[in-house]
Amino acid sequence: MSKRIRIKDRYIGGDAPITIQSMTNTKTEDVAATVAQILRLERAGCEIVRMSVNTPAAAAAVPEIKKQVHIPLVADIHFDADLALASIHGGIDKIRINPSNIGSESKVREVVAAAKDAGIPIRVGVNGGSLEKESSDKFGFSARALADSALRNVKLLEKFGFEDIVISAKCSDVRMNTQAYRILSDVTDYPLHIGVTEAGGGDLALAKSYAGMGALLLDGIGNTIRVSITGDPVQEVYAAENLLRATGYRKEFVEVISCPTCARTEIDVAGLSDAIRKATAHINKHFTIAVMGCVVNGIGEGSHADIGVAGGKEKSAIMKKGKVLCTVSNDKILDALMQEIKEAHLD
Repeated sequence: MSKRIRIKDRYIGGDAPITIQSMTNTKTEDVAATVAQILRLERAGCEIVRMSVNTPAAAAAVPEIKKQVHIPLVADIHFDADLALASIHGGIDKIRINPSNIGSESKVREVVAAAKDAGIPIRVGVNGGSLEKESSDKFGFSARALADSALRNVKLLEKFGFEDIVISAKCSDVRMNTQAYRILSDVTDYPLHIGVTEAGGGDLALAKSYAGMGALLLDGIGNTIRVSITGDPVQEVYAAENLLRATGYRKEFVEVISCPTCARTEIDVAGLSDAIRKATAHINKHFTIAVMGCVVNGIGEGSHADIGVAGGKEKSAIMKKGKVLCTVSNDKILDALMQEIKEAHLD
């Protein structure tokens, strides 16, 4: 089990739940736009949000943004230790730096001292585009180099007595990305921030993130996650929530399982599944509903669900824990399932 690191009123690592992160893409110095986006992210389920602090004006905006939002704020810093210091003095809850690119060791020491005084953690963030020369010379462009680069930077913080550290080591190559995190998980107990960076947009971005991050999560690796998708960051939060549900880390929802449909299908599986999801979106308890298109396989395949339906030509079987309760006309399926939900005291 990893160490547990506190960020504002939340924890990363240890026995803490895996947290969902995203990052704003507004100009941070535009307080109104940035706050509006963060509030949208909060409503979607984001639990930690990162902002780029790349100008003095962006750093100066930190206190006002912090006043108007509720989740922990992370300042993303590149190349400029003074911006890290300004963000810390402005009340930021965490900073993300690559220590090797923000100046001399004395500058790193100054940032570490400020973070320690403020009681905030530091994420050591390295990626495939910023490998240290020592690491790439030794291991080439590889997972070993990525992990080595991260650990070199961690040791620099430890040199100055700082251990409230979260580590990320990302690249856009899914296999290399996953291997780097496996290496880190084997050799360090610091919490890991996982993700596949520069994943792109659309379906491929989701596929890359789910393949790389899902493999890690199923092996118990990862303490906080960001799904990287080009565009509106709110979609990152929804994707992360779905990933945590799919891997079993989030269970407070109604899970609709359904068959892929075939020539035996007798009911509108897709339409009915969608209607059930909409009707149960407010329920925050784990409950499974099976929507199966036929009785040939449907009763058996839906036997592990709390309730379900197996479609028939005119009437369909309503099931509970694999046992048929009754049959109803196909236009009454949704009503029958919602009645079972009500009787289970979920609605």
